[in-house]
Amino acid sequence: MVKNYLIVLLSVLSITTSFAQATDDNTKYIDPTIGNVSRFLVPTYPTIHLPNQMLRMFPVKQDYISDMVQAFPFQVPAHRRQGILQMKTTLGDVKNSSWNKGMAIDHDLEIVHPWLYSSYLIEDDIKVSFTPSKKSAIYKVDFPEGIQKNFLIKGTKDMQFSEGKNSFTIQEKRSKPTRGEHAVVNTVTVYIYGEIVDEKNKPVENINYTFNTHKLQISAAKNAASTLLIKYAISYISDAQAKENFNKEIKNNTFEDVTKEGKKAWDQVTNQIQVEGGTTAQKRTFYTSLYRTYERMVDVNEYGYYYSGYDKKVHKSDRPFYVDDWVWDTYLAQHPLRTILNPALENEMLNSYILMYEQSGWMPTFPQVYGNHLCMNAYHSSAIFIDGYRKGLKKYDVEKAYEGIKKNLMEGTFIPWRQGNPRGALDDFYHENGYFPSLKIGEQETVANVDGFEKRQPVAVTLGVSYDFWAVSELAKELGKTEDYSKLSPKGNDYKNLWHSEKRLFMPKDAEGNWVNINPKLGGGKGYREYYDENNGWTYAWSVQHDIPGLTNLLGGKQAAQNRLDQLFRESLGIRKSDFFVNGSNSTGMVGQFSMGNEPSFHIPYLYNYFGAPWKTQKRTRFLLDVWFKDNIFGIPGDEDGGGMTAFVVFTSMGIYPVTPGLPYYNITSPIFEKIAIKLQNGNTFTVVAVGSSKRKKYIQKAFINGKEIFSPFISHQQIMEGATLKLDLGELPNKEWGKNAIMPK
Repeated sequence: MVKNYLIVLLSVLSITTSFAQATDDNTKYIDPTIGNVSRFLVPTYPTIHLPNQMLRMFPVKQDYISDMVQAFPFQVPAHRRQGILQMKTTLGDVKNSSWNKGMAIDHDLEIVHPWLYSSYLIEDDIKVSFTPSKKSAIYKVDFPEGIQKNFLIKGTKDMQFSEGKNSFTIQEKRSKPTRGEHAVVNTVTVYIYGEIVDEKNKPVENINYTFNTHKLQISAAKNAASTLLIKYAISYISDAQAKENFNKEIKNNTFEDVTKEGKKAWDQVTNQIQVEGGTTAQKRTFYTSLYRTYERMVDVNEYGYYYSGYDKKVHKSDRPFYVDDWVWDTYLAQHPLRTILNPALENEMLNSYILMYEQSGWMPTFPQVYGNHLCMNAYHSSAIFIDGYRKGLKKYDVEKAYEGIKKNLMEGTFIPWRQGNPRGALDDFYHENGYFPSLKIGEQETVANVDGFEKRQPVAVTLGVSYDFWAVSELAKELGKTEDYSKLSPKGNDYKNLWHSEKRLFMPKDAEGNWVNINPKLGGGKGYREYYDENNGWTYAWSVQHDIPGLTNLLGGKQAAQNRLDQLFRESLGIRKSDFFVNGSNSTGMVGQFSMGNEPSFHIPYLYNYFGAPWKTQKRTRFLLDVWFKDNIFGIPGDEDGGGMTAFVVFTSMGIYPVTPGLPYYNITSPIFEKIAIKLQNGNTFTVVAVGSSKRKKYIQKAFINGKEIFSPFISHQQIMEGATLKLDLGELPNKEWGKNAIMPK
């Protein structure tokens, strides 16, 4: 039963064995508070968890700046979602006001590591510490002596509680509704088994439990031990499974035992990549970014069984079951990063997607524990399957994967935030005409299933779905489905139907085929959603990663494309900043019209590699890392999306990036470190050497793979996995000839 678990576990352990003797402790560079204050929208959170494991916690606060913690949750079920069962600690008699009172902290007394959180509640003189295992955790609370000690745990109206001998169980529900004509409410039950013990792991006597509807008060008398520990485990299956998870993971372990094991788990993943050179600040940014990429997906298999929110059943399985992904964000860099660092893990995640398809009838796009969260646009699960397949990940039902991603595109709707709803009139129009129709300016929406806030997003939909049709047709080709390939492949060119040759941008068309004459910088309402999505027309002008030669031709050739790309980085906002962000709140980290703070921009600076000017890619990527990704609380330029954005940082810092998921190649740019060594699971080591790399010395003069000089800014996945050494000779001034005439990979 545990065979597949062992394969994944041993592959992670083998990563670090060869580094164990003489490596830096890279966990010292991880700072979960980086980015905890947002530049506009959502900050990062100091999430405490083990790599890709289901139990997660972060203190409930407004953001880092606030000195008031509202609660410490027992579980965070999905990336950045509200924590379940929120706990406060108090002293003395409990009053009604105690339940709503915040807990003041001193930022300088906080300890924040991925495996350990500790904070001193400065007004109450209480120290709260937390350390997680996979499906269990321990809260350790040091109270003052000689006073009643209380834990106040607040749930919802669905909360249930029962008291056992020296233990307690809680049931709580968490729901997530979808929207539209086919709306459903997906609900998952969270089961918790817990025990109150002292520092010696002995049960604490005379604990008093008071439960009322959705509030649980746990109190210890004045003469009780001053240090109390809540040890608990969670389950999505049953009370009994929660207790089994508890017994398997932490029953006999002390707080220090669990902390030590957590540190070891993070050592294993961070020590896989060793770097030399660079500044301490750059290492802090790099390894914190790597930590962020391990927040999800998370394995919810509970020792041979898992609950699926996709058919609302418990399944017996010896393979992991991974949930919590936002593939619109993560297909670009986070999934490709795993194909290098941990292909066995990525393979299991792809297998989980297939299981979710089999259980629900649709290939998910934003899979979470309670079911598929209908969000954003397009069906980019198609991209992660063709990318994984072409990189050798095939230990799953490939035919079933193809069936699922094809069904999404042929039978599902393209209306944003409605993925998995059946095909309708707007989708029929797309299939017949090759673009998603826009409303005319001022025209009222007539299709009931279109979301009132998210709108049609017709240009973004057309470009995204074009990519998906390319991806599914490429998988059809790989599987020898020539008839399907012939039918599906032309749909990858649908993006051309919205190219406006005079404006040199992708523009909306109405159902009659007429251009909708909008301002592509500013038009479209909140987030530009009437025509684009979260980004304006200048960003979406480059959203054709699957056919860069075709985009180059539309732009008038390499030089014209290069000039247009220069203009992107230099074009003014066209309006005062305060007015720009009324609609463009998602477009943060601006450089001209380029938005570093949102996923559709990640590949854009690499396009110079295709347009005959790799030196400009080197210039831009270094600048973007230096300006927008800092090792402080403001250090993330936009919504980080649980590893979606920070995977860009990891790749770019190492000098490679996957512009087109689905093609097994990576772009080359200038790394910020002098040496990067990735210990691969197959026993090989991929090495990037850039001696003398510095802020000024960043331009590639010559490049070599395994000692052989190359003249192309691309490296294949196969070369990386075979343990190639990529050597880059850098200089202060650009070599404008290097890579200039490179052939685009296909």
